[in-house]
Amino acid sequence: MSVVNEKSSDVAVVERHEDIAVTQDGSVLEDHVDPAVDKRLRWKLDLIILPLVGTIYFLASMSRSDLANAKSAGMAKDLHLTAHQYSNLATAFLIGYIAFQLPGTIFIRKIRAPFQFAFALVGWGTCVALCAVCKNYSQLFAVRFLIGGFEAFVQGVVFYLSFWYTYDELVLRGAIFFATSSLAGAFNGLIAYGVLIDMNGRNGLKAWQWLYIIEGVLSIGFGFIVLFILPATPESSPKWLFSELEVRAAVLRSRRSHNAVDSKLRWRLLYTPLLEVKFWLLAAMYAGSHYAVASLSNFLPSIIIGFGYSIVKSQLMTVIVYACALVAVLTFGYLADRMRTRGIFVIICSVLGGIGYILLLVLHGSGARLAATCILIMGIFPTIPLILTWTTVNLAGYTKRGASLALVNIVSQLFAISGTQAYHDPPLYRKGNASALGLVAFMGICAVVLSWYLRFLNKKKAAFRDSLTAEELDALRRSQSLDIVGDGHVDFVYGY
Repeated sequence: MSVVNEKSSDVAVVERHEDIAVTQDGSVLEDHVDPAVDKRLRWKLDLIILPLVGTIYFLASMSRSDLANAKSAGMAKDLHLTAHQYSNLATAFLIGYIAFQLPGTIFIRKIRAPFQFAFALVGWGTCVALCAVCKNYSQLFAVRFLIGGFEAFVQGVVFYLSFWYTYDELVLRGAIFFATSSLAGAFNGLIAYGVLIDMNGRNGLKAWQWLYIIEGVLSIGFGFIVLFILPATPESSPKWLFSELEVRAAVLRSRRSHNAVDSKLRWRLLYTPLLEVKFWLLAAMYAGSHYAVASLSNFLPSIIIGFGYSIVKSQLMTVIVYACALVAVLTFGYLADRMRTRGIFVIICSVLGGIGYILLLVLHGSGARLAATCILIMGIFPTIPLILTWTTVNLAGYTKRGASLALVNIVSQLFAISGTQAYHDPPLYRKGNASALGLVAFMGICAVVLSWYLRFLNKKKAAFRDSLTAEELDALRRSQSLDIVGDGHVDFVYGY
């Protein structure tokens, strides 16, 4: 694959990956990296960057799903919320999320990741804590909108990880990162259980108010940790964190993931993903996945209460469900990285999720329906990192990749809004579960089509390269800027 060194005039000079890589200041790096240095660097990435961004997403997921736990802890009753108003509160988050999704992703190099993520953490942490003093539906709606807006600025994390990890490493790391969402769901259930038992009424505050205060303060505090520790890019890595050899290795790894030497935002390329079939297939898959995930995040305790469990016990049952999701996310992420493929696992997960929804719709016993919920969540949750990393590896160039990740999220959130509105028929929520089943099945169909289509594109490119002479191919390579043509580059190979 090629590395692009593009001048300010947009005249491109393409240099072979097998020969050299170039740092931000123009100095040349040899392609060879000592395996010991690369291994040490990877360990640092896994022990520093991955836990930091994982914790960011953990806290974001907690603030996203705390509405469900607060409702079952008495918030809906205390504030006299109807089922329709509760659905609207879940929707308010998604509206804010959609509104700021695109800038929250494409400006990550401009704002710089540590500043952007810290700003988001402090912002939504403050808003979450303010939920504790909301007195009515209107105040909660406004605060939930702001929480969604701030959280949109951490959705560039997968984009950020692609600066540091190679394609073969990205799915597992994305899975570990997203697995924190499952941990957050379980942890939220434990916190809600604890405050219901020990803190309800303490200092004049209800259990659901304590839930918001605790989770808000955690996010605010962690924001300052991220600000001072998280590195922005491989090229600007702090010397106290990485040695010179490790920085060189990090830059070269970044180039191998098609991050061009002078990647920058190019406004004219912002909406080019909308013109491509593969983008819409990815967006359709992610829409089906996110419809189900968003619905489960917002309604899981209420769904479990509908099985016949008490309010307190339902909080503990969510821990079991999210533990199953955690195992599945890590397992499928590991297998996808190991086998260097994503499509087949999205298909398998779609089948597993579909089976779970069917069982949930036809079974009646509380234990059986809880088991069905575990099965469906084991199929649904792994598709988030699988589809996002599938998007990352098949749409190259800074602007195109960043815009693709943002726009895929925007499309999926529009479907998630309909999901939050469909779950308004407690206690069984049959309408919402039936619609989720249909979208999960559609997700599987799209995965089959996309896998075939990407193979077709690879064969088409290979045939085109074979039709050129060596001189013509070399001239074409030198005329193409990776940051501009992206995955349209003659040497780019799509991953399926």
